[in-house]
Amino acid sequence: MRALSQHSLLEFYGCDPSRLKRVGEVKKLLCDSVRTGGGTIVKSVFHAFSPYGVSGVVVITESHVTIHTWPEHAYAAVDIFSCSEKLNHEAIRNELKRALAARRISRRFFYRGHLLQNPADIKKALRPFL
Repeated sequence: MRALSQHSLLEFYGCDPSRLKRVGEVKKLLCDSVRTGGGTIVKSVFHAFSPYGVSGVVVITESHVTIHTWPEHAYAAVDIFSCSEKLNHEAIRNELKRALAARRISRRFFYRGHLLQNPADIKKALRPFL
């Protein structure tokens, strides 16, 4: 079975809260991390919440990377979704760990969009819909 994409769900704990508060700094560190992982940035959109916290998305030719920060909990959540095996999720994760000064990381990884290769498997998968 072949997959169309890869999806990493990352949680960064024990981060330096000062690095999670300012929208400009979060944007720079996420964009730098994407470039480190070989991503090609198309556009980025970031929003600062009051009293603090940042959400952002970096659209890349490979798909997207998002971040949501909670400075008051020294925590950040990051999603890396890519349709290209060339995007290096591990390099992005490692750069973000360094940039956020995270003490601990939780990671889940999924292959998404599984494609059936065998015609018999395709026919079997479609049977309930025919």
